[in-house]
Amino acid sequence: MLSRGQVAAPPAFVRLAAHPLRWRLLTELAHSDYRVRELVARVDQPQNLVSYHLRLLRGGGLVTATRSSFDGRDSYYHLDLDRCAHALTDSGAALHPALRRVAETPIPPAEQQWSRRIAVLFVCTGNSARSPIAEALLRHHTAGHVAVSSAGSRPKSRLHPNAIRVLREIGIDIPSQRPQHLDTLAGATFDHVITLCDRAREACPEFPHRTRRAHWSIPDPTAAEDGDQADYLAFQRTAADIDTRIRHLLPVLTATDQEKDQP
Repeated sequence: MLSRGQVAAPPAFVRLAAHPLRWRLLTELAHSDYRVRELVARVDQPQNLVSYHLRLLRGGGLVTATRSSFDGRDSYYHLDLDRCAHALTDSGAALHPALRRVAETPIPPAEQQWSRRIAVLFVCTGNSARSPIAEALLRHHTAGHVAVSSAGSRPKSRLHPNAIRVLREIGIDIPSQRPQHLDTLAGATFDHVITLCDRAREACPEFPHRTRRAHWSIPDPTAAEDGDQADYLAFQRTAADIDTRIRHLLPVLTATDQEKDQP
């Protein structure tokens, strides 16, 4: 209980996010995972300064880092939007109970009537695990109202059995789906292209017509294989990570749909 004249310190999230450079970094990472040098270019600040503020954001639990599978000397930074939602809820409640919002309320699926069909492409290297999982989850969450595809820069001959299994656990069946090469989509138009593999990001071509690019740096679940048996827990973690990102993508797609509907 504070005595008269005492003022409570601002919540940790407010102290972290209020700094102009840290807010800019959070804004950039809200749309895509980036490497340090990319963030340096986007915010136009020295690398040592950007790295310093990224360390503070990591220390506050808002940002995580994963080693790049393309170049082990690099790391990709990722914004934990769920943790940000909880932090915002706590910050509002600290100011006044009437400002509390329930962070656990799920982002509503796009069960709305879409005015136009949004096209989304997910890309990874083999198109056998991460990108088909993302494709299936987005189609599931939007009840087919989004035109979603997936492809690989070096596609495998078939989907990984554990990708099929992990989706089947949540009621999605894709046994007839086959990996396809990025080249088969040459000339196609997409509103959003999202790479889920650090190597595929380097190989993914540019798409015309103001396509919005984003990168989700998600570890390859097949890398945990022991002989012919993959670590199924890795696939469960991958599917959970992708599902969280898909939930946060839905409002972005809603905004895209509204923009396209404007004259």
